Parts: sequence; C-alpha cells; structure tokens
Amino acid sequence: MLKYTTTNLKKLETLFKELNYKIRYEKGHFQSGYCIVNHQNMIIINKFYKTEARMNCLIEILQKMEETEVELVEENLALYTKVREAVVKD
Repeated sequence: MLKYTTTNLKKLETLFKELNYKIRYEKGHFQSGYCIVNHQNMIIINKFYKTEARMNCLIEILQKMEETEVELVEENLALYTKVREAVVKD
C-alpha cells in the first residue's frame, strides 16, 4: 500500500522514466485525467491535479500496461511489483 506523498509520486515518475515513458503535466480536458499520446510512450496528466490524483493516474496506467521484460533497478522493480499486484488504498 502506497501513501499519497510527493516522495512516492517521484518514485512513480522515476519508474516510468526507467520504462522509457515521458510524463508531462499540462492543462487540458482529459476524460479521466490523463492521456497517452499515439503510442509514443508519453503520458500527459492534468497539471491541476493534486498529488493523490496524479498518483492514481500513474498507478492506473501501470496496472493497464502489459508485462514488460525491461531490466529495472532493484528499488523500481519492488515498486513495480507492488503496484502491479495491489490497488492503492487511502
């Protein structure tokens, strides 16, 4: 279970960076708060979202992603496994 903190948000951002995804925080009208641009490994999240909503968007994307064979740093691998197996609770 992850707590909604800026530290954990940074960890998620680092994980996505290692998975070769770019995360941008932009203003816009997104159906559920984020969009993935034309399979370009770019994630755009509504910049007006608070930490909790940003983390929920990133976790939702991570859980919907197909399993990957990418070599991850040990810390990121643990976070990746934890998020893939569990839903974040308050």
